Amino acid sequence: MTENADIYRIKNGDRETILIGTAHISQASKDLVRETITAESPDTVCVELDEGRLASIKDPDRWKKTDLRQIIKNKQLGTLIANLVLGSYQKRMGAQTGVKPGAELKEAVEIAEKDGRKLVLADRDIKITLRRTWACTPWYRKLSLLGGLFGSIFDKTEVSEEDLAKIKEQDALNGMMQEFGKTFPEVKQVLIDERDQYLASKIKNAEGNKVIAVVGAGHMRGIASIIEENKELPSEESICVIPKGFSIWKLIGWLIPIAIIASIIAIGYHAGAEKAGELSLQWAMLTGGGAMLGTIIAGGHPLTILVALVTAPFTGLTPLIGVGFFTALTQVYMRPPRVSEMETLSEDIWQVKRWWKNRVTRVILCFLCPGIPAIIGKVLAILNIYNAL
Repeated sequence: MTENADIYRIKNGDRETILIGTAHISQASKDLVRETITAESPDTVCVELDEGRLASIKDPDRWKKTDLRQIIKNKQLGTLIANLVLGSYQKRMGAQTGVKPGAELKEAVEIAEKDGRKLVLADRDIKITLRRTWACTPWYRKLSLLGGLFGSIFDKTEVSEEDLAKIKEQDALNGMMQEFGKTFPEVKQVLIDERDQYLASKIKNAEGNKVIAVVGAGHMRGIASIIEENKELPSEESICVIPKGFSIWKLIGWLIPIAIIASIIAIGYHAGAEKAGELSLQWAMLTGGGAMLGTIIAGGHPLTILVALVTAPFTGLTPLIGVGFFTALTQVYMRPPRVSEMETLSEDIWQVKRWWKNRVTRVILCFLCPGIPAIIGKVLAILNIYNAL
């Protein structure tokens, strides 16, 4: 049965599960969490957090300790960018309501720890969620997804507590989720449906006869349905594995460079080594020159620009790694970010004019900018090879 739009009670024998649907930048949600946990005295409190997000909420200065070199080496810069944009967006919206993002989750954690109650971090690791989202999205929808993600940078919409109250209404949220699912069904599957299942599993398995779960309002309906109807849930492992790319795309990724190399060799055999050398030089100059131009636009260090010129012709022949890996890594070694820049990162990312002033965002630019002109150069070089055939 329902008490109000933000609280849902589920009775199952002697066990009672109380779901609290919240907005992560709402003072009203923070107050509701505190009042409900205090009044209900649950055995266990579940929160929509993983260990990494909990650490970020408890220690907002974690950015100061971020080792960008390790992130780049582990090929996690893309995940960091997405996490940064999403987190900074919430922080900016929170600034309008005067509430820090996740304040109600932090409130639940602090009350549970203070009262000695069992605490369950019920959400899936955010890195797994983001990587699964990207891996499960078809290539033809990835550009739209990226466009929407970075389009949020220029969104100046003002959000008030009244607006949040309207958005949190279950009917409105359900409609929003349905519309989102039509545009990005794979993204909704990973971000909403899978997490509903993961959260529901953790909540169902939580100890005690009275359990309170603090979750985003967009998840409350799905979680309640799963628990009430006792739906069969997938194994935790099955929704925490990063899907491997389709073998056909990997095959194409390797066939293209093989075809390029074979074509240059064939041209050299029939038209002479000089012609093959000319085409090889064109390949190097077009791909390397494109990447170099992108790195200059990104404001890269002179050595970073040189690295772009040298590595792009080789990265253009392999689907395993892009030129941005080398340019970003070189940039972070040559111009390591200062602590003060890590502190202002979440504000600087919303001001385009500051992207070239903050060394962290400049590393990100050095990761993103060389790729597109390098691809354009690659296409032009392939057309030259094709014409030579």
